[in-house]
Amino acid sequence: MVRRAIPHVPMRPLWRCRNCGAEWPCQPARLGLLVEFRGDRTALLFYLAQLMVEARAQLAQLHPERAPDLHERFLNWARARGDAGPGPDGDPDR
Repeated sequence: MVRRAIPHVPMRPLWRCRNCGAEWPCQPARLGLLVEFRGDRTALLFYLAQLMVEARAQLAQLHPERAPDLHERFLNWARARGDAGPGPDGDPDR
């Protein structure tokens, strides 16, 4: 019998990984996103920002007494290492 691989995708509205149960994006999901968006860090950040807005709304409905701060979880990890902003040529993927 062949076992199907469960992808590292979010379980909505909990925003935990369907595969490993960690907060999404988990480490395997982050790696997959970096590979998928290789060469287009700006598109990755826009995509993650859209998901962060969705997650914030859904998590706020589950826990209205505390609004989660999702910036670190969704965006900070995706910035290029040592990135203080775009490079001299304006390229954020330098």
